[in-house]
Amino acid sequence: MEIKQLDQEYVAPTYARFPLCLTEGKGARVKDDAGREYIDLGTGIAVNGFGFSDEEWVGAVTAQLNKLQHTSNLYYSEPGAKLAEQLCLRTGMKKVFFSNSGAEANECAIKVARKYGEKTKGAGHTTIITLKDSFHGRTLTTLAATGQDVFHKDFLPLTSGFVHAEANNLEDVKRLAEENPCCAIMFEVVQGEGGVRPLKGEFLRGLEAFAREKDLLLIADEVQTGNGRTGKLYGYMNFGICPDLVSTAKGLGGGLPIGATMLGERVEDILAPGMHGSTFGGNPVCCAGALNILSRVDDALLEGVVARSQYIFDELTGAEGIRSVSGLGLMIGVECEKDASAVIDGCREQGVLVIKAKHKVRLLPALNIDWQDLKEGIRVLKEVCKA
Repeated sequence: MEIKQLDQEYVAPTYARFPLCLTEGKGARVKDDAGREYIDLGTGIAVNGFGFSDEEWVGAVTAQLNKLQHTSNLYYSEPGAKLAEQLCLRTGMKKVFFSNSGAEANECAIKVARKYGEKTKGAGHTTIITLKDSFHGRTLTTLAATGQDVFHKDFLPLTSGFVHAEANNLEDVKRLAEENPCCAIMFEVVQGEGGVRPLKGEFLRGLEAFAREKDLLLIADEVQTGNGRTGKLYGYMNFGICPDLVSTAKGLGGGLPIGATMLGERVEDILAPGMHGSTFGGNPVCCAGALNILSRVDDALLEGVVARSQYIFDELTGAEGIRSVSGLGLMIGVECEKDASAVIDGCREQGVLVIKAKHKVRLLPALNIDWQDLKEGIRVLKEVCKA
C-alpha cells in the first residue's frame, strides 16, 4: 500500500492504474508486492518482447553499462552505428534517426515528410493523410496525426496539416489527396489503440500504388506492430509493400526507451546537420539492448509467433462469450460478450494480466512465451469470458 499511496500523492494522475504493484518477473511471469505470481499477456504494451529479465538481453545491457552509459550525439558510438546498420540491412532502408519513443519517431517521420513535400512540390505541400481510428502518439503534433477525436478534445488547437481518411477506403484517401496539398500518407498495418483492427492487404497495396503515382511518401507507423510482433520483422512486410519511412519503438529496446525512424532512398538525404536532434537518441545502453533483441528476431522466432498466434485464434474464435477475434501475429483483440474491463479484472483475479483496446481485450504476449504459460493464460481468459 505504501507504494500506491506514494504514487497517488506525488505522481501526476494521468493513468488509471490497475490495483497492482509489480516487483519482479522472469519470462512471461511476474510477481506483485504481495508475492502473488501472474502470467503476463501484455508485455508492457508490446515492449517486453522476450518477457521479463531475459538473460541475454540483461547481459548485453549490463556489458554496455560497464563501458559507457551515455555519450551524446556530439560523438560516435559503436552500438548506435551497428544498430542502424542492422535495421537498414534487415529492411532495405538507407538511414536511421534514433529517438526515445514512438511519438518522437513519428515526429521525425512527419518532419521529413513535410521537408520532402516542400522540396519536391513547393511551399505549402505539407499535409499528411492519416486514417480514422489511428493512433500516432501524445505530443501535440502526433495527437493531430491521430484519427480519434477523443484524444483531441482536451488539447485544442492541435498542429495543423493533417486530414483523416476512412480506413480501408482508398477512394476516401484519393479524395483527400485531391482536396489538400499533401506530401505523405501515414498508416498502421494494425490499428492497435483503434481496437486492434488490421488494414486489408488490398487497401495497403492500393495506398502504395497511389502514393507512387502522386509522388506522396508512404509512412508506416510500426511503433506497436514492429520488431516481430506480427509474425514478420515489421508489419508491412506481411503485405509486400515498401514504405518510404518506417517508425518504430516499443519492442525494439526490449524494455529500454528507444525510437527509430528509418528513411528510405527517396528521403535518405532530407535531414542535414542541425535540422533535427535528440539528447538521448541513440543512447549506447538502449542501442546495445536493441541490437540483442534485433539479432534474435530471426526466422525461427517469427515462425513461433505465427504458431502461437494461430493457437490463440483457434482457441478463442467461436468460444463461449467471445464475439470476435481480430489482429495479426501476437497483436490480438478479443471482443467479448462481457464488458472488457470486467474480463480484465476477472483474469487478474485468476492470475492472468491482459489489457484493453477500446471495447476489446487486447493480448500482446511475449514473442517467445512458453507454450505452457500461453495455454494456461488462454484457458483462464476463456473461462472468464463465459457467461
